[in-house]
Amino acid sequence: MDPDFRYAGERFADLQILRYRLNGFERLSALQKRFIFYLSKATLSGRDITFDQMGRYNLRIRKLMEVVYSLLSGRDDSDDFHALEVYLKRIWFSNGIYHHYGCEKIIPGFTVSYLESAIAGVDPALLPLREGETIEDLKRELFPVIFDPDILPKRVNQADGEDLVLTSACNFYEGLTQKEVEDYYAGKKDSDDETPPSWGLNSRLVRTQDGIQEQVWSAHGMYGPAIREIVGWLRKARDVAESEEQRAVIASLIEYYETGDLRVFNRYCIEWVQAHEGDIDFINGFIEVYGDPLGLKGTWEGIVEYKDLEATKRTRTISDHAQWFEDHSPVDPRFRKPVVKGVVANVVCAAMLGGEEYPSSAIGINLPNADWIRARYGSKSVTIGNLTEAYNKAAHGNGFKEEFVIDSATLALIEQYGDLCDDLHTDLHECLGHGSGQLLPGTDPDALKAYGNTIEEARADLFGLYYIADKKLVELGLLPDDRAYQSQYYTYLLNGLLTQLTRIRRGHQIEEAHMRNRALIARWALDHGDGAVELVKRDGKTFVRVNDYARLRMLFAQLLAEIQRIKSEGDYEAARQLVEKYAIHVDETLHEEILSRYERLDLAPYKGFLNPRMEPVVDTSGEIVDVRLDYSETFTEQMMRYSRDYSFL
Repeated sequence: MDPDFRYAGERFADLQILRYRLNGFERLSALQKRFIFYLSKATLSGRDITFDQMGRYNLRIRKLMEVVYSLLSGRDDSDDFHALEVYLKRIWFSNGIYHHYGCEKIIPGFTVSYLESAIAGVDPALLPLREGETIEDLKRELFPVIFDPDILPKRVNQADGEDLVLTSACNFYEGLTQKEVEDYYAGKKDSDDETPPSWGLNSRLVRTQDGIQEQVWSAHGMYGPAIREIVGWLRKARDVAESEEQRAVIASLIEYYETGDLRVFNRYCIEWVQAHEGDIDFINGFIEVYGDPLGLKGTWEGIVEYKDLEATKRTRTISDHAQWFEDHSPVDPRFRKPVVKGVVANVVCAAMLGGEEYPSSAIGINLPNADWIRARYGSKSVTIGNLTEAYNKAAHGNGFKEEFVIDSATLALIEQYGDLCDDLHTDLHECLGHGSGQLLPGTDPDALKAYGNTIEEARADLFGLYYIADKKLVELGLLPDDRAYQSQYYTYLLNGLLTQLTRIRRGHQIEEAHMRNRALIARWALDHGDGAVELVKRDGKTFVRVNDYARLRMLFAQLLAEIQRIKSEGDYEAARQLVEKYAIHVDETLHEEILSRYERLDLAPYKGFLNPRMEPVVDTSGEIVDVRLDYSETFTEQMMRYSRDYSFL
């Protein structure tokens, strides 16, 4: 691998584009590379689905902007054109016109008149016009959505007391209220069904003249052209899979895509979580529910991965002791799993990212989502090592820690242990945290409604925070000493109390579930810690100071016990009170200070990734015998290529 590989790349708006390396890819066999190539094509083929799910106008606006950009690039050097270029890049990054993290609408920096004049010179055949539609029709429909900040202002709204369906612009519902949606799916649930489907996961719910109907996402239903393309590549991948297990998993996924049957999806999830043969794995489907304010609909996502065998020794050590961790959890014994089943954790290299996982990706994943499948069959967790590597390499020496960490001794602690503890906390969060605990009999998995995602992330984070300070991790050789955990405690509290505010725009509140979770934990500890952690002023700057690390662990145990109780009992009101009190609101004075300090560092608060370009090498018979990786593509080149090659809707 090229030692001069550049992780950090282009910057625009509040974003920076990174590259990730496919470490060890050259050591894979030709058949494994071919398997990855086909799975990668399936991963890229669902791109338009994600765009459409995140807003009903996203695809048309993206295609309109791409046409204008292509015609004017290299010919127009005006401020308006450069603003249009940034707007288009932000649309690519966010899979639509809403900020990928804050969910607020992205307002363009160019004028209405500029876009009107640009479109006036375009051949109508190039524009995303429906049959019989004129350019004037297109302008009347799209321009208000693009330019008016009051029209469909938020992709996902979670404000307490508001109708979350009516006020969210995500494209999962049409003509319905929140109560109507909740009543519709409550009517589908059978309390005697011990293997329930994830009702609503793969459909759009709409009001029609004939009543409320589901538009199912399947090869022969909504999103059919894109799904049929995905299925075509999955069939090719099935033929070159590493094992019969993998072939069976892919066959079930194809059947699910063909039928849209959620009970087939249950079977697929069970087969997937039990499939352990081979070094290559993937996620492909309607998985991520955080894009729905009610947590029901699955945004399409894809990732292809292969094991980092050396780093996986760390996660396997954790998963091999999963029962010990469950038995020693500080939660009420009623909420613990008496027998932990099928906990499997790997460190992997991402080979291709798609849909909800691209360009901005998680660094850890735990699936499946269904609680009953996890309880009976276990779960799979991955920590994506090459993405973490890219983040760490890009952040080295950027001055962030020096600005916000309270003193040199704490900075030295973080420099010594930070990367190791970050990885380990991710492992504990994904491998054990999400897989821990159990619902009491009769508890509805959706009982916490809009607060469920935040509570679940807090539960997993607290599990990791509690155990990263346990001497068991030193005993298992996962940490070098019983002081290392302090690095994670400090950086977690620093993030939750101060530095994640760099991602919040002035005047806005905390919206995203992971950010809410971190704020909840850190602010609750500050409120209940009796000085274990405090905010202090030095030279007019606010810092986090930890005075009692041992006391913090006790606090995390106390909060974990309560969060697990809330989830296990389905205590909606307790979840609402915790989240509303600790997780959402932003102190404007503190926020302004943190933003000002951060802006002086000239850093981008959000990062995302470019995929490597995979070029198949074929022999004289046309069979793929190798796959070459190309890391030279720019962000614009990659996005325009994807729009050309993977636009199926």
